Amino acid sequence: MFKAVLLLIIAMCSIQGGATMAKQIFPILGPAGTSALRLFFATLILWVVFRPWKAMVTSAQLKKLSVYGTCLGLMNLSFYYALERIPLGLAVSLEFTGPLAVAIFTSKKKVDYLWAVLAGLGIYLILPSLAGADSLDPVGIVLAVVAGIFWAGYILYGKKAGKDVAGGLAATWGMTFAAAVVIPVGLFTSSEKLFSLEILPFGIGVAILSSALPYTLEMISLKKIPTKTFGVLMSLEPAIAAFMGLMFLHERLTLLQWFAMALIMISSLGSSLTAEES
Repeated sequence: MFKAVLLLIIAMCSIQGGATMAKQIFPILGPAGTSALRLFFATLILWVVFRPWKAMVTSAQLKKLSVYGTCLGLMNLSFYYALERIPLGLAVSLEFTGPLAVAIFTSKKKVDYLWAVLAGLGIYLILPSLAGADSLDPVGIVLAVVAGIFWAGYILYGKKAGKDVAGGLAATWGMTFAAAVVIPVGLFTSSEKLFSLEILPFGIGVAILSSALPYTLEMISLKKIPTKTFGVLMSLEPAIAAFMGLMFLHERLTLLQWFAMALIMISSLGSSLTAEES
């Protein structure tokens, strides 16, 4: 189990490392172009690995997969636009409210209201930072929350799609639909630079770090550790994102922002610990 836990931590570090790399090429491609490049190469990698043409998928299954993939694409796009405007740690914390809301509102336990209050308080403490020396872009905050909403849809429709289609195949089709949604936006905003030879290595790097490698490691980890343990460990992701942002992007958070982020993490941790084991 120790190995599985280590792999999951590596996966989270990989995702946030990919986000820091993506943010550094925003000045060249913009959020939409970067997201398009990431999804293009991630889709290409998944098609090579899982070879979906060998498995039949019905029109009803494709319909579910299209909604799942659309949520994935819009989640990536809105998150990158948020990341352009606010620090990585705060963007991930706010995005986390999406899956956290799914966990809380699909539960019937009264203790989950406590986790909802803590998460709400965390968001509230971030909002006063809209004014002053440490002000945050309000559009960035809204976009991060929107990304969380699409993450919630990704989870809910992913479960529906995953009931009938194997995990790797579902991920491949989902990523394909996500790419189909985002790539036209990327082409519209940065068509001239999107496939320039200078930027391609960075696009491949973001795709591997943010998608191919972590998804593979998470799939391995899920087979070895309980779902509850998985959820507890995932609660660390906002902190990992904040540290990555500090190390590679020089993004310094205020004490209030760290505290707000900690409340959202505690809410996620508590929700995972009180969830039904599966």
